[in-house]
Amino acid sequence: MRIIPASDVAQVLTFPDLIETLRTAFRSGAVTPLRHHHDIALPDQADATLLLMPAWSDFAAQGHSERGYVGVKIVTVYPGNAERGRPAVAGVYVLFSGKGGEPLALIDGSALTLWRTAAASGLATAYLARPDAHRLLMVGAGALAPYLIEAHAAMRPIGEVLIWNRRPEKAAKLAERLRGRRYRVSATQDLEAAVRGADIVSCATLASEPLIDGAWLKAGAHLDLVGAFRPDMREANDEAIRRARLFVDTRAGATKEAGDIVQPLASGLIAPEDIAADLFELTRGERAGRRFYDQITLFKSVGTALEDLAAAILVFARA
Repeated sequence: MRIIPASDVAQVLTFPDLIETLRTAFRSGAVTPLRHHHDIALPDQADATLLLMPAWSDFAAQGHSERGYVGVKIVTVYPGNAERGRPAVAGVYVLFSGKGGEPLALIDGSALTLWRTAAASGLATAYLARPDAHRLLMVGAGALAPYLIEAHAAMRPIGEVLIWNRRPEKAAKLAERLRGRRYRVSATQDLEAAVRGADIVSCATLASEPLIDGAWLKAGAHLDLVGAFRPDMREANDEAIRRARLFVDTRAGATKEAGDIVQPLASGLIAPEDIAADLFELTRGERAGRRFYDQITLFKSVGTALEDLAAAILVFARA
């Protein structure tokens, strides 16, 4: 069995390649049982979460097993770590042979999650953001933020990036770290003005209350919501949901786990049929993405084990 650390993951992956790998994976499909989600009560800090995310190749659909794989990601989410300067998310990915079941690789799960999560947003951007989108606002300056910026920039001609964070010094630090890229980067403390001027707004936060007011979104904007992974969390308010054409990575996950979708469903603001498409339908051409230039689009991502499996197979093939 091969051990593949984060440094090797970074050496073998690029966003254009990974995004195309995810596009193929969503078109082909896989078996992805509902993830196991366990809350861990901790004293004097927010509850932690243990996630188990299995997936395997759909051998019956593919008609063969010699190239199949089985994988499972084991992840812990400790929100309180952010206040202590430690990563909030940690994990490992175990990849097995689908033919004989033997373990093939143990991959750094945190690195794999960062890459595949950002790539899923990049894939959505390919269908939902305007082709000329060049101003990106990154809301949140955590570990995922630079990956999301790169993923969006891989799909659209991003020339200007603004970064906002609850702690302005973190936004400034990330902006400084990204200087010298092919786009201009700066930090901002004016969230409303930044949203109003952005073609793409990407959010990766642990917010429990909405940060984005839908009234701020300009015509033609694309809103990418990656944080708020529990039903009691929100990154955008009801006005954003009301104004936008809605898309998700998977209907099953988003309608059960994502507060930005679960809460509007529960209140009656939207119905399940108001979700225009998921990534399966977009990549297969079964549903349309952006329909006109001034339309506001919203993509809500909660993650799926299919993304992990596809990324792990690509890493294993290249590392």
